[in-house]
Amino acid sequence: MPFIVSIPLTLAPLLVYNLLAFSLFGNAGGDPWLGPVLTVELVSGARFTLVTGDLMIVSGLVLLFIELLKATRTGVVALTDHILSTLVFVAYLVEFLTVREAATSVFFILICISFVDVIAGFSITITGARRDFGVSRGDDFH
Repeated sequence: MPFIVSIPLTLAPLLVYNLLAFSLFGNAGGDPWLGPVLTVELVSGARFTLVTGDLMIVSGLVLLFIELLKATRTGVVALTDHILSTLVFVAYLVEFLTVREAATSVFFILICISFVDVIAGFSITITGARRDFGVSRGDDFH
């Protein structure tokens, strides 16, 4: 069970992106990330349109928030989570550099979200561990 809890949620946008890029939109032509998902007429008279790419980014940000909450844990589960998050980031990076369909601004922003997950996860865990163990910075002793 601890392994399942450690699976980084930033993996979900990577899987969904690949699913959409290679199967559903693969032969549609054009940019699949510009397809409208929702259009709302605002009180101001302006029309707001949420496109597929925007929805992917918002989903990634929501999952990043949950990952940051998970980063407050300490122990083996947290370490496993950080290692897997790093592997997910590497997967994003390799795909961005080697796969034509991943060369989009949407995918690049998802890479940035994954990178923030890795850096923030380690930073939050280290800060929490310092507090748990009462580690001194060395300037407390005179």
